[in-house]
Amino acid sequence: MREEIFTVSGNHQIAESIFRMELDGNTEGITSPGQFVNVQLAGHYLRRPISVCDWSDGKLTIIYKVVGSGTLDMSRLKAGETLSLLTGLGNGYDLSDSENNHAQNLGAVIVGGGVGVPPLYGLAKRLTEKGLRPAVILGFNTERECFFCEEFADLGLSVKITTLDGSKGRRGLVTDILSGQKYAYVCGPMGMLRAVYARVQDGQFSFEARMACGFGVCMGCSMRTRECSKRICKDGPVLKHSEIVFSEAQHDGH
Repeated sequence: MREEIFTVSGNHQIAESIFRMELDGNTEGITSPGQFVNVQLAGHYLRRPISVCDWSDGKLTIIYKVVGSGTLDMSRLKAGETLSLLTGLGNGYDLSDSENNHAQNLGAVIVGGGVGVPPLYGLAKRLTEKGLRPAVILGFNTERECFFCEEFADLGLSVKITTLDGSKGRRGLVTDILSGQKYAYVCGPMGMLRAVYARVQDGQFSFEARMACGFGVCMGCSMRTRECSKRICKDGPVLKHSEIVFSEAQHDGH
């Protein structure tokens, strides 16, 4: 974990309630797709955990949804303003499965839903850099909420889109078009994670949880797994299919 000061270089709306923020600063603490940063905002006691969408040397992209006063304040930030970020948080997607062809032999697919899409872009970019071409399925409620579909396609990947109201792509759920893939990289709401988990043999799933500290001290985001209780902020947010246990207490957004 590192605390770094980043400068906003861009911050604009890209879909309904969805914003893209570009930041300049030290990204050395970010080492794998699926990690997150904790953003400190003036006037708010707790930092806001936001997934890393993409990063390079000195450049960071995050995408967030305005859902409360904290993210509303984020949406109002202008270029040149600065933010304190905790970086290097969480364990991201493990690329070794793709490197040893395990995921490819099972037919790999990237499945994202809503604001679960951003970290999967960083994953897709790094998989394509290794010469891999996983299928991509993105699910949204409506066309107004769709984003980054073209960015995935620009990586040379086949992208299928579903919307609940049928306004873009196929009407329905992401699981309606899972076809033969046995290994999934997934990020999205809990209901989607459950549904995809039941339809694949293996994979890596990124979980959301309410976080206070963001680095494993408060234990507020603990989740039961087959091995033990794990902290989503520190031991996750990405967990492997083989260790996941879904409980009846878990539901969308938790």
